[in-house]
Amino acid sequence: MRGKPMGDETRAREDLAAAFRWAARLGLNEAVSNHFSLALCDGPEAPFLIQPSGRHFSRVRASELLKIGPEGGVLAGDGQPDPTALHIHGSIHRGVPAARCVLHTHMPYATALTCLQGVDLEPISQNALRFYERVAWDEDFGGMALDDDEGARLARALADKPVLFMGNHGVTVAGRDVAEAFDRLYFLEKACEAQVLAMSTGRELRRVDPATARLTRDQWEAYPDGPENHFAEIRAILDEESPGYRD
Repeated sequence: MRGKPMGDETRAREDLAAAFRWAARLGLNEAVSNHFSLALCDGPEAPFLIQPSGRHFSRVRASELLKIGPEGGVLAGDGQPDPTALHIHGSIHRGVPAARCVLHTHMPYATALTCLQGVDLEPISQNALRFYERVAWDEDFGGMALDDDEGARLARALADKPVLFMGNHGVTVAGRDVAEAFDRLYFLEKACEAQVLAMSTGRELRRVDPATARLTRDQWEAYPDGPENHFAEIRAILDEESPGYRD
């Protein structure tokens, strides 16, 4: 993952708030759990934005996002982050600086795969091939992430991959900015949905051969402006229907 300038903080806040709102529309969140964060600049000491504890994704506003310092303290905003959010996201931003935007959810189909023994994201759909050899798995679930050791372990598991399947837990998706990370989150869930539905038939899965899988993955990565166009449309719809996210 490559770093690039984030632009001004206002735009960063609006983009992250839009991601919360759209995730709620798609049913990717879980009550007031799960968390999204965005580093405001490059480097392991960068401050990052995250929602305050107890806020539902559908109600997050740009102005209420907390700014968190490298040591975990609140630099700006009212309230505190959820402790698991602080340990997971803080550790990833420190340990994987290229992960500028970090999205953690328990979205249903991806989480279902984390609950199965010996199951991987199979190369059976065009969407799944986007993530071919780009997925890390954490098989050592040890309870809720309530300390920095657990967060650091998850950061090491993610390493240079954009996706971490967290066994018996959920997924974490990273990107250079909100548009890239959210586009990945969306298509990951669609890939997992297709796999769960295919597995539910009891029939043999039709796997794509490795050479074609790598070709398709590289075509995904070279496809022009896909994440940017996707997220621009998300913001345009919200601007028309629910502009309060920008407040």
